[in-house]
Amino acid sequence: LVFGRLSGDNEIVAIKASGINIYRLSSPLIVIGLLFSLLSIALNNDIIPNMHFESRKIVKNIGVKTPAAYLEPGTFIKSFKGYIIFIHEIDRNKLKGVRIYQPQDELSTRTIIAEKGEFITLDNQNAVKLKLINGTSDEPNPKNPTNFYKLNFKTYYLTLNVDESIASSGYTEKKPKEMTFQEIKSEIKKLGRYHVDTPSLVTEFHRKISISFASMVFIIIGIPLGIFTRRGEKTIQFAIALGVIVVYYLLMALSIALSLKGIWSPCFWMYLPNIIIGVIGIILLRKTIES
Repeated sequence: LVFGRLSGDNEIVAIKASGINIYRLSSPLIVIGLLFSLLSIALNNDIIPNMHFESRKIVKNIGVKTPAAYLEPGTFIKSFKGYIIFIHEIDRNKLKGVRIYQPQDELSTRTIIAEKGEFITLDNQNAVKLKLINGTSDEPNPKNPTNFYKLNFKTYYLTLNVDESIASSGYTEKKPKEMTFQEIKSEIKKLGRYHVDTPSLVTEFHRKISISFASMVFIIIGIPLGIFTRRGEKTIQFAIALGVIVVYYLLMALSIALSLKGIWSPCFWMYLPNIIIGVIGIILLRKTIES
């Protein structure tokens, strides 16, 4: 809007005619964008994750504590004895994208992956039964722990017992978005000992950084777009600004989905929206200066 008004009043032409470079005019805004980005990193690392976690913990503690309450999507669940569980989606008692890891002392970690499933509440208040559908189980070979037998199943039942020490302490698992950078690193290292895949944690780590620099990227592309539009075209300016934001977050959503699927590195996907929008902004800014 600022540069649109300057452009509409022909002040951009006057600034260029006086020999002042647009880069010089733009640099303070870019510096401000950088400062906002650094502030956003601090917010995304500490304040916002803690607010999310504390609010969810309060809501969770209000409800009745049952074994099924420990099943939460998007987090590594360690509340059941001998298992580490990750579930992508939960809708009532229906599960989608289930991964179950069973660390074993003398053998490699047993891994069960199911396309979908559901949980069944048992009379025993300290256990829950999972019905897993369409999946595989990698069973370690007792004679050679580095080798695995891959078993396919259409239906598989697994009973999970709640860890009493966790249940009595009222412990609540943190989701990746509720962790600080240090907590994510620590969790990746801890789960790595059991050969547990952690794309959600790695993705969230880089997403926090990438999304923090969105403000600077928007400023870089906003300057030339503002100059291209005129003072009387505020509706167009708002439409363009909204369009850029929508495109950015669509790219981010797509990048997160591809990153979680394990297609290439999360480092690539999480920074791709910033790179695309930033490069387009730099190209437009150069063309604006040269025109």
